[in-house]
Amino acid sequence: MKNIYKLFLMCCALLTISACTDLDEVLVGEVGAPFNGEEPSFGDFDGGGSGPSDAVASAFNQLRESGSANHGGYWSIQSVSTDEMAVTQKGGDWYDGGIWIDMHRHTYGPSNGPITGTWGAQYSAIGACNTALASGDLDANQTAQVRALRAFFYYRLLDLYGRVKIVTTPGVDAPQSTRAQVFAFVESELLASLGMSSVLPVLDPSGSALGTSVDSYRINQFAALGLLAKVYMNAEVYTGTPKRAEAAACADYVISNGPYVLCGDGCTVPNAAKRPSVETDPDVLEGYAAVFAPNNQDNPEIIWSIAYDNVSGANMNFAQMTLHYSSQFTWNLQNQPWNGYSALEDFYNSYENTDKRKAANFIVGPQSDYEGSVILDYAATGGDLALDYTTDINELEPNASRKGGARLGKFSFRQGQRDNMDNDYPIIRLGDMYLIRAEAAARIAGNWNVALPDVNTVRARAGVAPLTALTADEFLAERGREMFMEVTRRQDLIRFGKFNDAWWEKPTSAAFRNVFPIPQEQIDASGGTLTQNPGY
Repeated sequence: MKNIYKLFLMCCALLTISACTDLDEVLVGEVGAPFNGEEPSFGDFDGGGSGPSDAVASAFNQLRESGSANHGGYWSIQSVSTDEMAVTQKGGDWYDGGIWIDMHRHTYGPSNGPITGTWGAQYSAIGACNTALASGDLDANQTAQVRALRAFFYYRLLDLYGRVKIVTTPGVDAPQSTRAQVFAFVESELLASLGMSSVLPVLDPSGSALGTSVDSYRINQFAALGLLAKVYMNAEVYTGTPKRAEAAACADYVISNGPYVLCGDGCTVPNAAKRPSVETDPDVLEGYAAVFAPNNQDNPEIIWSIAYDNVSGANMNFAQMTLHYSSQFTWNLQNQPWNGYSALEDFYNSYENTDKRKAANFIVGPQSDYEGSVILDYAATGGDLALDYTTDINELEPNASRKGGARLGKFSFRQGQRDNMDNDYPIIRLGDMYLIRAEAAARIAGNWNVALPDVNTVRARAGVAPLTALTADEFLAERGREMFMEVTRRQDLIRFGKFNDAWWEKPTSAAFRNVFPIPQEQIDASGGTLTQNPGY
């Protein structure tokens, strides 16, 4: 009876499968009942909610509204343009006018929808910050937080588009600034929030209005310094002038003075994806996997994060974005996934098989349902109907395999999940600070082996052997393994001179692709106050 019911559900679903990339369309019907005819009980679950409600909540809520962890915006253009992943065209599915093929091959232009939408979303967030600052209702701490938050959104614009307008007053336009000017603004705003004029020769935020208490949904001194470390690490790309000593100082201060620790052995949360009938499903997630779990709100490694909640804090939908339609039966998802995003095989293979991050970051191999039975894909061609995620992808377009590519599992899923997920998304976490300190120190010394202590600290948590020597390429690979899905890969590839290299289904690209085009519709509406980036 169970198999008959599954067959009925799948046949119904096949009648409704469509392009799957329009977030406004109804994708498929819900799973009406589990396979045994009884509603499974998933127990109590605490995903942390959508964050505090205070005078700065409307500004901080923009972190969820600005494309940070959902399809089609900031996260997508930062990630799909790299060697981490692709959105393949599967016949009639996921073509979308070629926007994701263009993103992968670096042939995007100023009318690309996600690039245009990302610009608008960041400026909407900046507008909310400007409104909050202009209200006169904020105390000194809240003012410092919102200035740092606004600097974060400008950091995104600086990184993506380079030459943007620095708008600080509601309803008042501004001229287009150079990339160096935008960098200087971001730096100055973060330093002001920290009560400092510089981080060298002595880093002392004791005069800051920002506090030091732990609240990952708000900005404390350590969050602001962590963001400043990331900005400084990329300063040479943005301005031509490196600020490695400044990056090292900020990261070191966070590591040495903050209350945060790497989540390693003994750092656990209950496994929200646990299937009672599947003995191989662990009862808890530990270490690296726990940092990104649906119940990660109290993780000791996270310094600043975005509060997501399946009901009150929407816009994280990785499960929908990456899983095959039939994987609905593994996690009892309320709606059928869209089968879009897959990891690239070379990136997947960059991990050692014993690396705990490999198991946490990817979903591969044969898939089974809530009761442990093999899931079938009734749309499959050929004789094998079993759903089996292969690590290879046959082609980018036009007929990519629907089972091809490891799926993105780092931000793990939970049983009974809705389209929106509960996992909080880290903006600043301690693992990144170790790697920033390591890279900055190695570049200052001109010797990558200087990075070994911090790199091996991170590798120890991953359960892999310490390295005895390092090169720039090996450091970049290690950073990629640790930071997968955390929107750092594009920055890293650019900083290491690799973004324009060829990789799977992507030829070499020109250096002007290191910044995205200014959206054409913004140029057209600007009355001549915006001009295009060179090359577009």
